[in-house]
Amino acid sequence: MFIDQARIFVKGGDGGNGCVAFRREKYVAMGGPFGGDGGRGGSVIFEADQGLSTLMDFRYNKHFKAKRGQHGKGKNQHGAGGEDLLVRVPVGTIIRDDDTGEILADLTTHGQQCVVAHGGRGGRGNSRFASSTHKAPSMAENGEPGEERWIRLELKLLADVGLVGFPNAGKSTFISRVSAARPKIADYPFTTLVPNLGVVVTRDKESFVIADIPGLIEGAHQGAGLGHDFLRHIERTRVLLFILDAAELDGRDVVEDYETLRRELELYKPELLERPFLILANKMDIPAASQNLTVLQERYGEKVLGISAATGQGLDAVIEKTYALLQSIPADQHQGEERVLHRYQDEKPFTIQVEEGIYVVSGKRIENLVRMTNFEQDGSLQRFQRTIERMGLEEALREKGIQEGNLVRILDLEFEYSE
Repeated sequence: MFIDQARIFVKGGDGGNGCVAFRREKYVAMGGPFGGDGGRGGSVIFEADQGLSTLMDFRYNKHFKAKRGQHGKGKNQHGAGGEDLLVRVPVGTIIRDDDTGEILADLTTHGQQCVVAHGGRGGRGNSRFASSTHKAPSMAENGEPGEERWIRLELKLLADVGLVGFPNAGKSTFISRVSAARPKIADYPFTTLVPNLGVVVTRDKESFVIADIPGLIEGAHQGAGLGHDFLRHIERTRVLLFILDAAELDGRDVVEDYETLRRELELYKPELLERPFLILANKMDIPAASQNLTVLQERYGEKVLGISAATGQGLDAVIEKTYALLQSIPADQHQGEERVLHRYQDEKPFTIQVEEGIYVVSGKRIENLVRMTNFEQDGSLQRFQRTIERMGLEEALREKGIQEGNLVRILDLEFEYSE
């Protein structure tokens, strides 16, 4: 089954907790802190694999979580890092953040990778907090939670040539004739429901990839028929072949068919019309097609070639002319590049909202501080209080009008405010 869209959940592994320990060895008086750091959590990494052609694997398996880091131990033993989770996707897969729609990566070549959920850093052990004034700290950090998000995968086939035509125009027959692809062929509309790829070999033993994509109808740019399911896959092709039913067996005018196809491409994405193209007047084995071929050639000149996909008439000329067009275009002109976006943002440490008399504090920095603080340790609690004071939380709460005894909430942590 061909699946070209999927929505999945990914989560990096949590960092391991730091350890509180002290040296207790014979002849080592007051050995000092000796707790190791927790290991970093594993990350979720996506890799493009040319051996895959569908997102079928993500239809039922929708949750991907990397391993967490191990906790630190005594004797300054650091925990091992969590194992990364490698997820393979077809070449041509676009990865988007489901909440924002932001493109995280566009994997267009075999082996390209993108980290979509980073693992959390390991918590520091108590030996990391020792100083000249605090020689025996009894606090350690919890591990940082791994990054988590819902992402959307979208597969756009990577093909050199795309076949554009109405249902029953003969696209599937054409690709079955010029390549080893064997799509379903029948005499009714929308026989082809999924894209098919075929490798075409020229007489000089050169090759290119051609995509037979479900038939287009008027209104496809708005999603009519197979609409966007078709148009998504045409975006990456470098040459377009318009296949027309020159015999007009379905009662449509062949010139109007061509104009409609052009219009639908333009309304979906205008730059598609800037690509090199050929017009293939198909079904020339039927006598009524000859007159329409003449009409097309008078209007569009040498771009029009008469063929019969059923008998093979004119197909060799189409292959050679298509390959010549491909040679005139840079190979990567219309293919995406891997885009992994890293944006620096001067993020505020927190924001404050008042909800039903409770001062709710949120923000990545302060929430991570809460998650990584072990509130059962006096030293950790004191460090937490010093850190939020440096962040300016108390001053910001006063500016919001907080009074003695009002509740403050950060994630699941809730406490009363006091001067």
